[in-house]
Amino acid sequence: MKWLLGILINAVLFMALAGYFNDSFQLSGVGAAVIASFVLSFLNILVRPILIILTLPITILTLGFFLFVINAITLMLTDSIMGADFEINGFGMTLFVSIIMSFVNVIIQKVLLDRNDKERT
Repeated sequence: MKWLLGILINAVLFMALAGYFNDSFQLSGVGAAVIASFVLSFLNILVRPILIILTLPITILTLGFFLFVINAITLMLTDSIMGADFEINGFGMTLFVSIIMSFVNVIIQKVLLDRNDKERT
C-alpha cells in the first residue's frame, strides 16, 4: 500500500514540477506521470542499490550528498526510457528535480505516513 501511495505522490510531484518548470521539464500528461513514476520506482529497486555500492567511497566522502546525484541518474534513466512523454533538459535540472523530490518525499513520509503508523498503535 505504501508503495502505491509513493507512486501516486511521485506522479503528482512530476505533474507539479512539469507545470512549474515548463521550459526545462516536459510531461505529456497524467498517464505519462504515472508510468514515469512506476519506471522510477523499478529503477530505484533494481539500479539504485548497485549505484550506491559502486559509489560508496565518494558517497562517504561527501557525507551522503552524492545520493542526490544517484537520484538524478535514476531520473535521467527514467527520462531515456520514457522517451518524448517525459523530458528533463540537462543534468542540472535533473539534479534540482531529484533534490526537490527527495525533500518533498521525506516531508510527506514524516507527516502522513508516520502519523498513520502512530494512530494504529
